[in-house]
Amino acid sequence: MPTALVTGGGIRIGRAICLALGRAGFDVVVHANRSVAAANEVVRELTAFGRTARVEQADLSTPDGPQGLGKRLDRLDLLVNNAAAYEHAAFRDVTPDQLERMLAVNVRAPFLLTQAVLPLLEASGQGAVVNVTDMAVSRAYTATHFFSHYLASKAALEQLTRALALELGPKVRVNAVAPGPVAIAAETTPAQRADMLARLPLGREGSPADVAEAVVYLAQATYVTGQTIRVCGGLSIA
Repeated sequence: MPTALVTGGGIRIGRAICLALGRAGFDVVVHANRSVAAANEVVRELTAFGRTARVEQADLSTPDGPQGLGKRLDRLDLLVNNAAAYEHAAFRDVTPDQLERMLAVNVRAPFLLTQAVLPLLEASGQGAVVNVTDMAVSRAYTATHFFSHYLASKAALEQLTRALALELGPKVRVNAVAPGPVAIAAETTPAQRADMLARLPLGREGSPADVAEAVVYLAQATYVTGQTIRVCGGLSIA
């Protein structure tokens, strides 16, 4: 069976990705930092339908965290860089420490972790990376106001996706999924939510399962690399 590592795999979108990959035939390494109990529950669900799964804990905000996590693996066919820092703050109030944490988790960690597991992905014969970015990188909308440092970090991750697709092919494919109105942030006001949903061609808020479907597609689409799929109900064109 192919093996996938999903960072931030215990909750929200990460949990849905782990379960979808398990159903698609992947054994799964579920990474967690603080959500270890939730990650263990995901492992129980995966093993219930016949997959091999385990939890690996690591603090990806540190330089050593991604590299240490990579060293604990002996096989890898798919890396999903899903773990993220997400914070609501007005641009004028963002501190250097806040900016550093956002960049550390959302850019440096995927960079270093991909670097650490690259030999395993190359040896796989079908190695792939899927980065989770954000639709608002290409088209900001009202609900993403006051997330400037977060969006800057996700824009960097999206560019890293394209750069690595060029550099790591043909042995490793690198793509991204960019969720839009999926698991909408708690800071979003009812008026912002109503305005956003009114402009959606598909007329509904997305779910973590919608994002997971796109990840599974990219994991298996052997002639696709350097692409970003916007999972946004059509908001990017509305």
